[in-house]
Amino acid sequence: MSRVSFNRKRAKLKQLLGIRARLALLAVILVAPLMLERARSLEDARSKQIAAAAAEFSSLAKHSADTEREVISSVETVLKSAAYIRASVGGIGKSCDMLRASLPTNLPWIRNILIVGGDGRVQCSTSNTAVGADMSDRAYYKKARETRDFVFSDFLLGRESHVPMVMAAYPVAALNSENDAVVLASVNLDWMSKVMSNLGRRPGVSAVLVDSNGTVLAAPSNPAQLVGKSLDEVPLLSAIAEPALTSDEDEGSLSFTAADGSKRAISFARIAGTGARLIVSNDEDEATAAIDRDIRTAYLQLGFVSLFVLLGALIAAEKLIVQPIQILAGTAKRFGHGDWSARATRDHLPSEFVPLARAFNAMAAKLSQRERELLATNDRLTVIASIDMLSGLANRRGFQSRLDFEWMKAQQYGCELSLLMIDVDHFKLYNDTYGHREGDACLTKLGETLAAIAAETMGFAGRYGGEEFCLLLPNATADRAREVGELVRASVQDLALPHRTSLHQCVTVSVGVACTTPSDSQDPGELIEAADAALYAAKHRGRNTVVEHGFGRPSGGNGIAIAS
Repeated sequence: MSRVSFNRKRAKLKQLLGIRARLALLAVILVAPLMLERARSLEDARSKQIAAAAAEFSSLAKHSADTEREVISSVETVLKSAAYIRASVGGIGKSCDMLRASLPTNLPWIRNILIVGGDGRVQCSTSNTAVGADMSDRAYYKKARETRDFVFSDFLLGRESHVPMVMAAYPVAALNSENDAVVLASVNLDWMSKVMSNLGRRPGVSAVLVDSNGTVLAAPSNPAQLVGKSLDEVPLLSAIAEPALTSDEDEGSLSFTAADGSKRAISFARIAGTGARLIVSNDEDEATAAIDRDIRTAYLQLGFVSLFVLLGALIAAEKLIVQPIQILAGTAKRFGHGDWSARATRDHLPSEFVPLARAFNAMAAKLSQRERELLATNDRLTVIASIDMLSGLANRRGFQSRLDFEWMKAQQYGCELSLLMIDVDHFKLYNDTYGHREGDACLTKLGETLAAIAAETMGFAGRYGGEEFCLLLPNATADRAREVGELVRASVQDLALPHRTSLHQCVTVSVGVACTTPSDSQDPGELIEAADAALYAAKHRGRNTVVEHGFGRPSGGNGIAIAS
Protein backbone atom coordinates (compact mmCIF):
# COMPACT_ATOMS: atom_id res chain seq x y z
CA MET A 1 0.00 0.00 0.00
CA SER A 2 2.83 2.35 0.88
CA ARG A 3 4.56 1.57 -2.44
CA VAL A 4 1.39 2.49 -4.41
CA SER A 5 1.05 5.71 -2.44
CA PHE A 6 4.70 6.59 -3.16
CA ASN A 7 4.27 5.95 -6.87
CA ARG A 8 1.18 8.17 -6.96
CA LYS A 9 3.01 11.00 -5.22
CA ARG A 10 5.97 10.63 -7.59
CA ALA A 11 3.65 10.72 -10.61
CA LYS A 12 1.98 13.88 -9.32
CA LEU A 13 5.37 15.47 -8.66
CA LYS A 14 6.60 14.57 -12.15
CA GLN A 15 3.38 15.93 -13.66
CA LEU A 16 3.78 19.11 -11.66
CA LEU A 17 7.44 19.73 -12.39
CA GLY A 18 7.99 17.95 -15.70
CA ILE A 19 7.60 20.83 -18.17
CA ARG A 20 8.91 23.35 -15.68
CA ALA A 21 12.02 21.33 -15.00
CA ARG A 22 12.66 20.82 -18.71
CA LEU A 23 12.17 24.53 -19.46
CA ALA A 24 14.36 25.51 -16.50
CA LEU A 25 17.13 23.18 -17.67
CA LEU A 26 16.82 24.52 -21.20
CA ALA A 27 16.95 28.09 -19.88
CA VAL A 28 20.13 27.35 -17.92
CA ILE A 29 21.73 25.73 -20.98
CA LEU A 30 20.83 28.73 -23.12
CA VAL A 31 21.52 31.53 -20.63
CA ALA A 32 24.89 30.32 -19.27
CA PRO A 33 26.73 30.57 -22.63
CA LEU A 34 24.97 33.84 -23.34
CA MET A 35 26.14 35.27 -20.03
CA LEU A 36 29.74 34.29 -20.75
CA GLU A 37 29.56 35.64 -24.30
CA ARG A 38 27.89 38.83 -23.14
CA ALA A 39 30.60 39.42 -20.54
CA ARG A 40 33.33 38.93 -23.14
CA SER A 41 31.57 41.14 -25.70
CA LEU A 42 31.13 43.95 -23.15
CA GLU A 43 34.82 43.97 -22.34
CA ASP A 44 35.66 43.92 -26.05
CA ALA A 45 33.25 46.79 -26.58
CA ARG A 46 34.95 48.75 -23.81
CA SER A 47 38.38 48.24 -25.36
CA LYS A 48 37.12 49.24 -28.77
CA GLN A 49 35.36 52.32 -27.41
CA ILE A 50 38.50 53.39 -25.52
CA ALA A 51 40.51 53.02 -28.74
CA ALA A 52 37.83 54.91 -30.66
CA ALA A 53 37.79 57.68 -28.02
CA ALA A 54 41.58 57.98 -28.26
CA ALA A 55 41.41 58.18 -32.05
CA GLU A 56 38.62 60.76 -31.85
CA PHE A 57 40.64 62.75 -29.29
CA SER A 58 43.65 62.83 -31.61
CA SER A 59 41.49 63.78 -34.59
CA LEU A 60 39.77 66.59 -32.68
CA ALA A 61 43.10 67.99 -31.50
CA LYS A 62 44.47 67.96 -35.05
CA HIS A 63 41.29 69.52 -36.41
CA SER A 64 41.37 72.30 -33.83
CA ALA A 65 45.04 72.99 -34.55
CA ASP A 66 44.26 73.16 -38.26
CA THR A 67 41.37 75.53 -37.56
CA GLU A 68 43.61 77.83 -35.52
CA ARG A 69 46.14 77.75 -38.37
CA GLU A 70 43.40 78.74 -40.81
CA VAL A 71 42.34 81.67 -38.60
CA ILE A 72 45.91 82.96 -38.37
CA SER A 73 46.43 82.31 -42.06
CA SER A 74 43.34 84.40 -42.82
CA VAL A 75 44.78 87.24 -40.72
CA GLU A 76 48.08 86.98 -42.62
CA THR A 77 46.21 87.08 -45.94
CA VAL A 78 44.29 90.21 -44.93
CA LEU A 79 47.52 91.93 -43.81
CA LYS A 80 49.24 91.07 -47.07
CA SER A 81 46.28 92.48 -48.99
CA ALA A 82 46.42 95.71 -46.95
CA ALA A 83 50.19 95.89 -47.48
CA TYR A 84 49.69 95.50 -51.20
CA ILE A 85 47.17 98.36 -51.17
CA ARG A 86 49.61 100.57 -49.24
CA ALA A 87 52.50 99.66 -51.54
CA SER A 88 50.61 100.16 -54.80
CA VAL A 89 48.36 103.15 -54.05
CA GLY A 90 49.95 106.56 -53.74
CA GLY A 91 48.94 108.75 -50.86
CA ILE A 92 47.98 107.65 -47.34
CA GLY A 93 44.46 109.04 -47.65
CA LYS A 94 43.51 107.04 -50.69
CA SER A 95 45.07 103.84 -49.35
CA CYS A 96 43.18 104.33 -46.06
CA ASP A 97 39.90 104.64 -47.90
CA MET A 98 40.62 101.49 -49.87
CA LEU A 99 41.68 99.71 -46.67
CA ARG A 100 38.42 100.52 -44.90
CA ALA A 101 36.36 99.54 -47.96
CA SER A 102 38.16 96.22 -48.40
CA LEU A 103 38.05 95.04 -44.76
CA PRO A 104 36.34 91.59 -44.86
CA THR A 105 33.15 91.40 -42.84
CA ASN A 106 33.29 87.60 -42.66
CA LEU A 107 36.40 87.60 -40.44
CA PRO A 108 35.02 88.73 -37.04
CA TRP A 109 38.23 87.72 -35.25
CA ILE A 110 39.98 90.79 -36.70
CA ARG A 111 39.20 93.75 -34.40
CA ASN A 112 41.13 96.47 -36.16
CA ILE A 113 43.65 97.00 -38.97
CA LEU A 114 46.27 99.74 -38.76
CA ILE A 115 48.97 101.14 -41.05
CA VAL A 116 51.99 102.36 -39.09
CA GLY A 117 54.59 104.59 -40.74
CA GLY A 118 58.35 104.33 -40.43
CA ASP A 119 58.26 106.74 -37.48
CA GLY A 120 56.06 104.34 -35.51
CA ARG A 121 52.95 106.54 -35.70
CA VAL A 122 49.59 105.09 -36.81
CA GLN A 123 48.82 106.69 -40.16
CA CYS A 124 45.57 104.92 -40.86
CA SER A 125 43.18 102.65 -38.95
CA THR A 126 39.78 101.07 -39.40
CA SER A 127 39.12 102.56 -35.95
CA ASN A 128 39.74 106.33 -35.96
CA THR A 129 40.64 106.42 -32.26
CA ALA A 130 43.96 104.68 -32.97
CA VAL A 131 45.22 107.22 -35.56
CA GLY A 132 48.33 108.99 -34.34
CA ALA A 133 49.18 106.45 -31.64
CA ASP A 134 52.90 105.70 -31.18
CA MET A 135 53.69 102.02 -31.88
CA SER A 136 57.45 102.37 -32.20
CA ASP A 137 58.18 100.59 -28.92
CA ARG A 138 56.07 97.51 -29.75
CA ALA A 139 58.16 94.37 -30.03
CA TYR A 140 56.05 92.89 -32.84
CA TYR A 141 56.39 96.16 -34.80
CA LYS A 142 60.16 96.11 -34.48
CA LYS A 143 60.42 92.42 -35.34
CA ALA A 144 58.28 92.83 -38.48
CA ARG A 145 60.57 95.63 -39.71
CA GLU A 146 63.68 93.59 -38.92
CA THR A 147 62.57 90.27 -40.44
CA ARG A 148 60.44 91.73 -43.22
CA ASP A 149 58.02 88.85 -42.62
CA PHE A 150 54.71 88.07 -40.93
CA VAL A 151 54.86 88.33 -37.11
CA PHE A 152 52.32 87.02 -34.59
CA SER A 153 52.74 88.42 -31.08
CA ASP A 154 52.35 86.80 -27.68
CA PHE A 155 49.49 87.66 -25.32
CA LEU A 156 48.84 91.38 -24.97
CA LEU A 157 46.51 93.49 -22.88
CA GLY A 158 45.31 96.67 -24.58
CA ARG A 159 46.95 99.71 -22.99
CA GLU A 160 43.81 101.77 -23.12
CA SER A 161 41.00 99.21 -23.59
CA HIS A 162 42.55 96.54 -21.32
CA VAL A 163 41.10 93.94 -23.71
CA PRO A 164 43.08 90.68 -24.11
CA MET A 165 44.42 90.36 -27.66
CA VAL A 166 47.30 89.40 -29.88
CA MET A 167 48.74 91.52 -32.65
CA ALA A 168 49.77 90.45 -36.13
CA ALA A 169 52.19 92.53 -38.21
CA TYR A 170 53.33 92.49 -41.83
CA PRO A 171 55.84 94.99 -43.33
CA VAL A 172 54.99 96.73 -46.58
CA ALA A 173 58.71 96.51 -47.33
CA ALA A 174 58.21 92.82 -48.07
CA LEU A 175 56.38 93.97 -51.20
CA ASN A 176 58.04 97.35 -51.82
CA SER A 177 61.50 97.85 -50.31
CA GLU A 178 61.17 101.62 -50.53
CA ASN A 179 58.10 101.71 -48.27
CA ASP A 180 58.86 101.42 -44.53
CA ALA A 181 55.23 101.19 -43.34
CA VAL A 182 53.95 98.18 -41.35
CA VAL A 183 50.39 96.81 -41.41
CA LEU A 184 49.04 95.66 -38.03
CA ALA A 185 45.91 93.77 -37.03
CA SER A 186 44.50 93.16 -33.57
CA VAL A 187 43.05 89.67 -33.20
CA ASN A 188 40.00 89.00 -31.03
CA LEU A 189 40.90 86.19 -28.62
CA ASP A 190 37.22 85.43 -28.01
CA TRP A 191 37.02 84.05 -31.53
CA MET A 192 40.19 82.03 -31.00
CA SER A 193 38.34 80.34 -28.14
CA LYS A 194 35.19 79.80 -30.20
CA VAL A 195 36.99 77.83 -32.90
CA MET A 196 38.04 75.38 -30.16
CA SER A 197 34.44 74.83 -29.00
CA ASN A 198 34.35 71.27 -30.35
CA LEU A 199 36.93 70.33 -27.68
CA GLY A 200 35.09 71.98 -24.81
CA ARG A 201 32.05 69.72 -25.12
CA ARG A 202 34.03 66.47 -24.72
CA PRO A 203 34.08 64.80 -21.28
CA GLY A 204 37.58 64.52 -19.82
CA VAL A 205 39.14 66.85 -22.40
CA SER A 206 40.96 70.07 -21.46
CA ALA A 207 42.40 72.32 -24.14
CA VAL A 208 44.24 75.65 -24.28
CA LEU A 209 46.08 77.73 -26.85
CA VAL A 210 49.22 79.29 -25.33
CA ASP A 211 51.82 81.72 -26.63
CA SER A 212 55.59 81.19 -26.55
CA ASN A 213 55.71 82.36 -22.90
CA GLY A 214 53.07 79.90 -21.78
CA THR A 215 50.28 82.48 -21.44
CA VAL A 216 46.81 81.19 -22.32
CA LEU A 217 45.47 82.82 -25.48
CA ALA A 218 42.27 80.80 -25.92
CA ALA A 219 40.30 78.03 -24.23
CA PRO A 220 37.04 76.32 -25.21
CA SER A 221 35.64 76.34 -21.68
CA ASN A 222 35.73 79.28 -19.23
CA PRO A 223 37.87 81.48 -21.52
CA ALA A 224 37.16 84.52 -19.31
CA GLN A 225 38.86 82.79 -16.37
CA LEU A 226 41.75 81.20 -18.26
CA VAL A 227 42.79 83.67 -20.98
CA GLY A 228 45.80 85.71 -19.82
CA LYS A 229 46.85 83.21 -17.15
CA SER A 230 50.12 81.32 -17.18
CA LEU A 231 49.96 77.65 -18.09
CA ASP A 232 51.43 76.88 -14.65
CA GLU A 233 48.18 78.13 -13.11
CA VAL A 234 45.92 75.82 -15.19
CA PRO A 235 44.92 72.68 -13.27
CA LEU A 236 45.95 69.36 -14.80
CA LEU A 237 48.17 71.11 -17.37
CA SER A 238 50.81 72.73 -15.18
CA ALA A 239 52.69 69.43 -14.92
CA ILE A 240 53.51 69.44 -18.61
CA ALA A 241 53.95 73.18 -19.15
CA GLU A 242 57.73 73.07 -19.52
CA PRO A 243 58.07 69.98 -21.81
CA ALA A 244 55.21 71.15 -24.04
CA LEU A 245 56.67 74.64 -24.48
CA THR A 246 60.37 73.76 -24.77
CA SER A 247 59.99 70.85 -27.21
CA ASP A 248 61.58 71.44 -30.61
CA GLU A 249 58.96 69.23 -32.29
CA ASP A 250 56.02 70.79 -34.14
CA GLU A 251 53.74 68.06 -32.79
CA GLY A 252 54.05 65.62 -29.92
CA SER A 253 52.33 63.73 -27.15
CA LEU A 254 53.04 62.98 -23.49
CA SER A 255 51.55 60.74 -20.84
CA PHE A 256 51.64 61.38 -17.10
CA THR A 257 49.80 60.73 -13.86
CA ALA A 258 48.12 63.78 -12.38
CA ALA A 259 48.24 64.73 -8.70
CA ASP A 260 44.79 63.18 -8.22
CA GLY A 261 46.08 59.85 -9.58
CA SER A 262 44.25 60.05 -12.93
CA LYS A 263 46.06 58.99 -16.07
CA ARG A 264 46.22 61.71 -18.68
CA ALA A 265 47.38 61.90 -22.26
CA ILE A 266 48.65 65.19 -23.69
CA SER A 267 48.90 66.21 -27.34
CA PHE A 268 50.47 69.51 -28.43
CA ALA A 269 50.89 71.12 -31.84
CA ARG A 270 52.69 74.29 -32.91
CA ILE A 271 50.62 76.81 -34.89
CA ALA A 272 52.62 77.43 -38.05
CA GLY A 273 54.03 80.94 -38.40
CA THR A 274 53.67 81.72 -34.69
CA GLY A 275 55.14 80.74 -31.34
CA ALA A 276 51.73 79.57 -30.17
CA ARG A 277 50.92 75.96 -29.33
CA LEU A 278 47.64 74.10 -28.94
CA ILE A 279 47.74 71.79 -25.91
CA VAL A 280 44.99 69.20 -25.40
CA SER A 281 44.70 66.91 -22.37
CA ASN A 282 42.53 63.81 -22.13
CA ASP A 283 41.50 62.18 -18.83
CA GLU A 284 40.98 58.55 -19.79
CA ASP A 285 39.07 57.69 -16.60
CA GLU A 286 36.62 60.56 -17.03
CA ALA A 287 36.30 59.98 -20.78
CA THR A 288 35.41 56.33 -20.22
CA ALA A 289 33.24 56.91 -17.15
CA ALA A 290 30.08 56.72 -19.24
CA ILE A 291 31.29 53.51 -20.88
CA ASP A 292 32.04 51.95 -17.48
CA ARG A 293 28.58 52.91 -16.24
CA ASP A 294 27.03 51.32 -19.31
CA ILE A 295 28.99 48.13 -18.69
CA ARG A 296 27.91 47.96 -15.06
CA THR A 297 24.31 48.63 -16.07
CA ALA A 298 24.54 45.95 -18.74
CA TYR A 299 25.78 43.40 -16.20
CA LEU A 300 22.88 44.25 -13.88
CA GLN A 301 20.43 44.00 -16.74
CA LEU A 302 21.93 40.68 -17.76
CA GLY A 303 21.52 39.37 -14.24
CA PHE A 304 17.89 40.47 -14.08
CA VAL A 305 17.16 38.96 -17.48
CA SER A 306 18.77 35.67 -16.48
CA LEU A 307 16.76 35.56 -13.27
CA PHE A 308 13.58 36.43 -15.13
CA VAL A 309 14.20 33.68 -17.69
CA LEU A 310 14.75 31.07 -15.00
CA LEU A 311 11.67 32.09 -13.02
CA GLY A 312 9.59 32.29 -16.20
CA ALA A 313 10.75 28.82 -17.23
CA LEU A 314 9.73 27.41 -13.84
CA ILE A 315 6.23 28.94 -13.73
CA ALA A 316 5.29 28.88 -17.43
CA ALA A 317 2.95 26.09 -18.40
CA GLU A 318 3.37 24.21 -21.66
CA LYS A 319 -0.19 25.05 -22.65
CA LEU A 320 0.40 28.77 -22.16
CA ILE A 321 3.70 28.93 -24.08
CA VAL A 322 4.53 25.96 -26.25
CA GLN A 323 1.16 25.35 -27.86
CA PRO A 324 0.50 28.99 -28.84
CA ILE A 325 3.98 29.14 -30.36
CA GLN A 326 3.32 25.95 -32.27
CA ILE A 327 0.05 27.38 -33.60
CA LEU A 328 1.73 30.59 -34.75
CA ALA A 329 4.72 28.70 -36.13
CA GLY A 330 2.42 26.42 -38.11
CA THR A 331 0.57 29.39 -39.55
CA ALA A 332 3.84 31.10 -40.43
CA LYS A 333 5.09 27.89 -42.05
CA ARG A 334 1.97 27.65 -44.21
CA PHE A 335 2.40 31.29 -45.17
CA GLY A 336 6.05 30.70 -45.96
CA HIS A 337 5.13 27.78 -48.23
CA GLY A 338 2.93 30.04 -50.35
CA ASP A 339 -0.47 29.77 -48.66
CA TRP A 340 -1.19 33.52 -48.73
CA SER A 341 -4.59 32.97 -47.10
CA ALA A 342 -3.02 31.54 -43.92
CA ARG A 343 -3.99 33.58 -40.85
CA ALA A 344 -3.51 33.08 -37.12
CA THR A 345 -6.80 32.26 -35.37
CA ARG A 346 -7.13 34.08 -32.06
CA ASP A 347 -9.80 31.80 -30.56
CA HIS A 348 -7.31 29.25 -29.20
CA LEU A 349 -4.60 31.69 -28.16
CA PRO A 350 -4.04 33.24 -24.71
CA SER A 351 -4.70 36.95 -24.51
CA GLU A 352 -0.95 37.67 -24.38
CA PHE A 353 -0.52 36.22 -27.86
CA VAL A 354 -3.47 38.05 -29.42
CA PRO A 355 -1.48 41.22 -30.30
CA LEU A 356 1.18 39.01 -31.90
CA ALA A 357 -1.48 37.20 -33.91
CA ARG A 358 -2.99 40.53 -35.00
CA ALA A 359 0.43 41.84 -35.99
CA PHE A 360 1.16 38.64 -37.90
CA ASN A 361 -2.18 38.80 -39.72
CA ALA A 362 -1.62 42.45 -40.62
CA MET A 363 1.85 41.63 -41.87
CA ALA A 364 0.54 38.66 -43.84
CA ALA A 365 -2.15 40.80 -45.47
CA LYS A 366 0.41 43.44 -46.48
CA LEU A 367 2.85 40.85 -47.79
CA SER A 368 0.09 39.19 -49.78
CA GLN A 369 -0.88 42.51 -51.33
CA ARG A 370 2.74 43.33 -52.10
CA GLU A 371 3.27 39.88 -53.61
CA ARG A 372 0.29 40.36 -55.91
CA GLU A 373 1.51 43.82 -56.88
CA LEU A 374 5.02 42.50 -57.45
CA LEU A 375 3.77 39.67 -59.64
CA ALA A 376 1.67 42.10 -61.67
CA THR A 377 4.59 44.49 -62.02
CA ASN A 378 6.93 41.66 -63.02
CA ASP A 379 4.43 40.50 -65.61
CA ARG A 380 4.22 44.01 -67.06
CA LEU A 381 8.00 44.39 -67.07
CA THR A 382 8.43 40.98 -68.66
CA VAL A 383 6.04 41.93 -71.42
CA ILE A 384 7.73 45.31 -71.96
CA ALA A 385 11.18 43.71 -71.97
CA SER A 386 10.07 41.14 -74.55
CA ILE A 387 8.37 43.49 -77.06
CA ASP A 388 10.01 45.34 -79.95
CA MET A 389 8.43 48.79 -79.81
CA LEU A 390 8.89 49.51 -83.54
CA SER A 391 7.30 46.43 -85.06
CA GLY A 392 5.02 45.51 -82.17
CA LEU A 393 6.36 41.94 -82.30
CA ALA A 394 8.40 40.06 -79.73
CA ASN A 395 12.03 41.15 -79.60
CA ARG A 396 14.94 38.73 -79.75
CA ARG A 397 14.77 38.04 -76.03
CA GLY A 398 11.04 37.35 -76.12
CA PHE A 399 11.39 35.18 -79.23
CA GLN A 400 14.22 33.13 -77.66
CA SER A 401 12.12 32.51 -74.56
CA ARG A 402 9.18 31.30 -76.70
CA LEU A 403 11.49 29.13 -78.83
CA ASP A 404 12.90 27.43 -75.72
CA PHE A 405 9.37 26.76 -74.47
CA GLU A 406 8.09 25.39 -77.78
CA TRP A 407 11.26 23.31 -78.16
CA MET A 408 10.72 21.57 -74.80
CA LYS A 409 7.03 21.11 -75.56
CA ALA A 410 7.72 19.56 -79.01
CA GLN A 411 10.42 17.35 -77.50
CA GLN A 412 8.02 16.16 -74.81
CA TYR A 413 5.23 15.27 -77.25
CA GLY A 414 7.42 14.25 -80.20
CA CYS A 415 6.02 16.99 -82.47
CA GLU A 416 7.69 18.84 -85.29
CA LEU A 417 8.77 22.42 -84.94
CA SER A 418 9.35 24.79 -87.84
CA LEU A 419 11.10 28.15 -88.03
CA LEU A 420 11.04 30.87 -90.70
CA MET A 421 13.84 33.45 -90.83
CA ILE A 422 12.73 36.47 -92.88
CA ASP A 423 14.97 39.27 -94.14
CA VAL A 424 13.98 42.42 -96.04
CA ASP A 425 15.78 42.51 -99.41
CA HIS A 426 18.12 45.43 -100.03
CA PHE A 427 16.92 47.20 -96.87
CA LYS A 428 20.10 49.27 -96.59
CA LEU A 429 19.45 50.68 -100.06
CA TYR A 430 15.85 51.34 -99.00
CA ASN A 431 17.06 53.38 -96.01
CA ASP A 432 19.60 55.21 -98.13
CA THR A 433 16.93 56.04 -100.73
CA TYR A 434 13.91 56.90 -98.58
CA GLY A 435 15.47 57.74 -95.22
CA HIS A 436 15.37 56.04 -91.84
CA ARG A 437 11.90 57.35 -90.99
CA GLU A 438 10.42 55.56 -94.00
CA GLY A 439 12.59 52.56 -93.14
CA ASP A 440 11.01 52.42 -89.67
CA ALA A 441 7.54 52.77 -91.24
CA CYS A 442 8.35 49.89 -93.57
CA LEU A 443 9.41 47.66 -90.65
CA THR A 444 6.22 48.60 -88.79
CA LYS A 445 4.04 47.51 -91.73
CA LEU A 446 5.99 44.27 -92.07
CA GLY A 447 5.47 43.65 -88.35
CA GLU A 448 1.73 44.13 -88.73
CA THR A 449 1.68 41.74 -91.69
CA LEU A 450 3.64 39.06 -89.81
CA ALA A 451 1.45 39.47 -86.74
CA ALA A 452 -1.64 38.82 -88.86
CA ILE A 453 -0.05 35.73 -90.48
CA ALA A 454 1.06 34.45 -87.04
CA ALA A 455 -2.49 34.79 -85.73
CA GLU A 456 -3.84 32.99 -88.80
CA THR A 457 -1.32 30.12 -88.67
CA MET A 458 -1.17 29.72 -84.86
CA GLY A 459 2.47 30.80 -85.00
CA PHE A 460 4.64 33.23 -83.07
CA ALA A 461 6.30 36.17 -84.83
CA GLY A 462 9.23 38.25 -83.65
CA ARG A 463 11.80 40.76 -84.79
CA TYR A 464 15.15 39.01 -84.58
CA GLY A 465 17.21 42.15 -85.18
CA GLY A 466 17.53 44.99 -87.69
CA GLU A 467 15.51 44.07 -90.79
CA GLU A 468 15.43 40.37 -89.89
CA PHE A 469 12.20 38.77 -88.61
CA CYS A 470 11.27 35.24 -87.56
CA LEU A 471 8.11 33.16 -87.44
CA LEU A 472 7.89 30.10 -85.19
CA LEU A 473 5.36 27.41 -86.24
CA PRO A 474 4.72 24.79 -83.56
CA ASN A 475 3.51 21.35 -84.74
CA ALA A 476 4.03 22.31 -88.40
CA THR A 477 5.60 20.04 -91.02
CA ALA A 478 8.23 21.18 -93.47
CA ASP A 479 5.65 21.36 -96.27
CA ARG A 480 3.34 23.46 -94.14
CA ALA A 481 6.23 25.72 -93.12
CA ARG A 482 7.18 26.19 -96.79
CA GLU A 483 3.58 27.12 -97.60
CA VAL A 484 3.56 29.69 -94.80
CA GLY A 485 6.87 31.01 -96.09
CA GLU A 486 5.34 31.52 -99.53
CA LEU A 487 2.38 33.22 -97.83
CA VAL A 488 4.76 35.61 -96.05
CA ARG A 489 6.72 36.36 -99.22
CA ALA A 490 3.57 36.97 -101.27
CA SER A 491 1.89 39.05 -98.55
CA VAL A 492 4.88 41.37 -98.28
CA GLN A 493 5.06 41.77 -102.06
CA ASP A 494 1.33 42.48 -102.14
CA LEU A 495 1.89 45.41 -99.81
CA ALA A 496 3.41 47.10 -102.87
CA LEU A 497 5.72 49.28 -100.78
CA PRO A 498 7.75 51.27 -103.38
CA HIS A 499 11.45 50.34 -103.62
CA ARG A 500 12.89 51.77 -106.82
CA THR A 501 16.39 50.37 -106.19
CA SER A 502 15.00 46.82 -106.06
CA LEU A 503 14.66 44.57 -109.10
CA HIS A 504 10.96 44.13 -108.27
CA GLN A 505 10.39 47.87 -107.73
CA CYS A 506 8.73 47.11 -104.38
CA VAL A 507 9.75 45.82 -100.98
CA THR A 508 10.29 42.03 -100.95
CA VAL A 509 11.61 39.52 -98.45
CA SER A 510 13.70 36.39 -98.56
CA VAL A 511 12.60 33.47 -96.38
CA GLY A 512 14.65 30.63 -94.93
CA VAL A 513 12.71 27.60 -93.64
CA ALA A 514 13.90 24.90 -91.25
CA CYS A 515 11.93 22.10 -89.64
CA THR A 516 12.88 19.36 -87.17
CA THR A 517 11.60 17.08 -84.46
CA PRO A 518 13.53 18.16 -81.33
CA SER A 519 15.62 15.52 -79.59
CA ASP A 520 18.24 15.33 -76.85
CA SER A 521 21.02 15.49 -79.43
CA GLN A 522 19.86 18.87 -80.73
CA ASP A 523 19.32 22.33 -79.24
CA PRO A 524 17.22 25.32 -80.36
CA GLY A 525 20.34 27.11 -81.59
CA GLU A 526 20.78 24.52 -84.33
CA LEU A 527 17.27 25.21 -85.64
CA ILE A 528 18.08 28.94 -85.80
CA GLU A 529 21.35 28.23 -87.60
CA ALA A 530 19.58 25.99 -90.12
CA ALA A 531 16.88 28.58 -90.87
CA ASP A 532 19.55 31.26 -91.15
CA ALA A 533 21.54 29.11 -93.57
CA ALA A 534 18.40 28.63 -95.68
CA LEU A 535 17.88 32.40 -95.62
CA TYR A 536 21.45 32.88 -96.83
CA ALA A 537 20.74 30.45 -99.68
CA ALA A 538 17.57 32.38 -100.55
CA LYS A 539 19.61 35.56 -100.79
CA HIS A 540 22.01 33.89 -103.18
CA ARG A 541 19.15 32.63 -105.34
CA GLY A 542 18.12 36.12 -106.25
CA ARG A 543 16.02 37.11 -103.22
CA ASN A 544 12.21 37.30 -103.02
CA THR A 545 12.19 33.54 -102.67
CA VAL A 546 11.70 30.79 -100.09
CA VAL A 547 14.34 28.12 -99.40
CA GLU A 548 13.98 25.19 -97.03
CA HIS A 549 16.87 23.74 -95.02
CA GLY A 550 16.98 19.97 -94.70
CA PHE A 551 17.59 20.21 -90.97
CA GLY A 552 17.18 16.91 -89.18
CA ARG A 553 16.90 14.89 -92.39
CA PRO A 554 19.52 12.31 -93.40
CA SER A 555 21.70 13.84 -96.08
CA GLY A 556 25.27 12.75 -96.63
CA GLY A 557 26.92 12.22 -93.28
CA ASN A 558 25.82 15.15 -91.13
CA GLY A 559 22.03 15.22 -91.61
CA ILE A 560 21.98 18.86 -92.80
CA ALA A 561 21.42 19.93 -96.37
CA ILE A 562 19.85 22.75 -98.39
CA ALA A 563 16.75 21.92 -100.44
CA SER A 564 14.80 24.27 -102.71
